[in-house]
Amino acid sequence: MSEPWSGGPYGDRGRCVLAPNPGIMTLDGTNTWILREPGSDRSIVVDPGPLDDGHLDAVAAVAGQVDAVVVTHHHYDHTEAARSFAERMGCGVRGLDPAQCWRSDPLTDGEVLSVGGLDIEVLTTPGHTTDSISLLVEADGALLTGDMVLGRGTTVIVHPDGDLGSYFDSIARMRALVTEGRVGSLWPAHGPVLPDAADVLDHYVVHRRDRLAQVEAALPRLGLTPTDLPPDVAEHPTLPRQVVEVVYADVDESLWGAAESSVRAQLAYLARRR
Repeated sequence: MSEPWSGGPYGDRGRCVLAPNPGIMTLDGTNTWILREPGSDRSIVVDPGPLDDGHLDAVAAVAGQVDAVVVTHHHYDHTEAARSFAERMGCGVRGLDPAQCWRSDPLTDGEVLSVGGLDIEVLTTPGHTTDSISLLVEADGALLTGDMVLGRGTTVIVHPDGDLGSYFDSIARMRALVTEGRVGSLWPAHGPVLPDAADVLDHYVVHRRDRLAQVEAALPRLGLTPTDLPPDVAEHPTLPRQVVEVVYADVDESLWGAAESSVRAQLAYLARRR
């Protein structure tokens, strides 16, 4: 049984305020991260989460002067309160997708956000969504991963916004930061902090490649091979569910809907790899 997660301070520069929106997809809830240099009264707030007054009051109470609200991707459990909280704190909203921005420019890969002596590097890490970003807090050896890496289990890649090829590339990019000695721990948007970044990222790759191999092995049972897959196989009306029934036979059927979306992404990847 995993320990309950409630947020709190991490490193010298991070504080997580857990939002009250637990669920199958959000785990304990959305982690709203407040990033601030020790001794500074200025911060950046990442993923304000749901429009819940109690949660936003708790974030405001520890955030001090907020220079910017940043969203790691466009999913509603991260962005619902972004604009209203930014209005409250007198700042703008920034994300990779211009549609998520308010009174601020979109983020760019490699951009450094500087606030009160703290530098935070923006990394584009698509895979979970096309607009997913991660934030490197190198002074704490930490990487905020959004939903690309979760504190428990593994993330869902939902076709067509999610893309498995991009996912593998992004995980490799994160792993390179570990190899370079710039990252030691992962601060996810759902679930607890992960102190061993290398182990987690390696597991993510092995898990996803194992699932991909299972999907590929299921095809002959359905009278197919990867070379038979058309470019638009992810849109097939029945094949993804048939694959789910083979590969995820031991998984609770309540999760088959999410599994089917993931299988669509896996089939698209296999079709491109032919």
